[in-house]
Amino acid sequence: MSTTERKNEIFGQATTSDSRTAQAPTYDVPVETVPLPSQGKVYPQGSPLCDKETVDIRSMTAREEDILTSRALIKKGTVMTELVRSCLHTPGVDVDSLLAGDRNAIMIAIRITGYGAEYNAEIQCKECGEKSEAAFNLSELGIKNLSITPVEPGQNLFEVDLPKSKAKVRFKFLTGYDENDILLEAERRKKVLGTTSESLVTSKLQRSIVSVSGVTDKSKLPTYIRNMSAFDSRFLRKYMEENEPGVDLTMWAECRHCNEKQEVQMPIGIKFFWPDN
Repeated sequence: MSTTERKNEIFGQATTSDSRTAQAPTYDVPVETVPLPSQGKVYPQGSPLCDKETVDIRSMTAREEDILTSRALIKKGTVMTELVRSCLHTPGVDVDSLLAGDRNAIMIAIRITGYGAEYNAEIQCKECGEKSEAAFNLSELGIKNLSITPVEPGQNLFEVDLPKSKAKVRFKFLTGYDENDILLEAERRKKVLGTTSESLVTSKLQRSIVSVSGVTDKSKLPTYIRNMSAFDSRFLRKYMEENEPGVDLTMWAECRHCNEKQEVQMPIGIKFFWPDN
């Protein structure tokens, strides 16, 4: 048997003495179905995700590992966006328009297809204060589905009355576009002021609140938000946090120093897509 014929046999190709008829090895990338926490209720008519409870993704391949190690994408801060875009199998999806909770669900599913469900992360014990590594099973994370109704079908717009001022607030859940704007603003502040410190509370509220008692003027809303009573601010932030669709990252972990079992918020750090193994 010739060398060419031997190579063809190894790759499962038809053995032939004419190399022009040899077929390149093929691999069908598996496709997975991922549940959308928003259940598609916030996407408008015409969107491929409108009223869709799931989205399809392709499993991670070496191509996606190239994306994760791209210095250009890392510098631009668009690595995760490009990773999700590369793995999405459902056509026509605008990745940046995804709700943050939907994108997180997709990212976790992508990570499982690439490196498995086991994820090791460092946590700090609430009892003894010591830090230790804990093992988390990503496949056991729960999905927190959207439980409140949009103002209009197919809109990322919700309404709530504040308890102290009685103001009627309309708000939206943050999307990839909003998160990108927050990062860009932080970078601009760092260049101008030499620091990234800012009020994360008001920054997120300014991007979440669409109107207050019918006022939608974007030049007036920031003033209202900055002067909102702490009671109303805390109520609104808690209401949005409790109702935002996404992945429930709370899990039980045991401290290796004092053996205390506690419920912790699973941290998503640098090792999430760059595991040691």
